[in-house]
Amino acid sequence: MSTNSYNYSNKFRNMSPENFKVWIAWKHIAMGKTHCPTCLRLDKCWFSKTAMPDLPQHKYCHCTTTPKSCLTVQKHATANSEYSKYDPYLFDPKNEYKHGKDKLFNLWGYTIEDSHWLKSEIEQQALEKYVAGQYTLNKLNSNGQRINIIIRIPRKDKSGDITFTTGW
Repeated sequence: MSTNSYNYSNKFRNMSPENFKVWIAWKHIAMGKTHCPTCLRLDKCWFSKTAMPDLPQHKYCHCTTTPKSCLTVQKHATANSEYSKYDPYLFDPKNEYKHGKDKLFNLWGYTIEDSHWLKSEIEQQALEKYVAGQYTLNKLNSNGQRINIIIRIPRKDKSGDITFTTGW
C-alpha cells in the first residue's frame, strides 16, 4: 500500500482487542553471496498473519517475520493509485488497451469524468480493508506480492451497488 493522508485511528478506537488482526513485517535474511529477488521484494512488507506469503519461500530461504503493531499498521499504512489508472487506462478513450473495463463502468453509469471520485473512493476503501486484513494474496514474483481487495461502489445508472476486485 502507498501514501494517503487519511487518518484511520479514530475509526478503530472503539474496537475490542479480538477484532484487531495480528500483523507481521517480512524480513529478508541473506546467507551467502546470492539474494533471492522474490524474497528481496517482500523485505519490510507488512501482512496480516492470516494472509501472508508462505514461509519459507524456497528450499534455501532464511527469511523471517517480526511482529508488527496493529496500531503502527493503522497509523502508517497507505493506499495510492496513479490517476492514469483511471484516465486513460480504465476508461480507454482512444481504445488503446482493449480490456473492456470501460464498457463495464459505462454500463454501471460511470464515465471518464468520474475518474477523480473513483480514484479517491477506491483508495479509501482499499486502505480500510487492508488495515482490517480484508485482502487475499495474489501473484508473488520479482515485482513483489500482489494483493486483491474487493471494492463496493454504488451504481449510477440505477439503484444498487456493484463489487469488483482491485489489485495492489
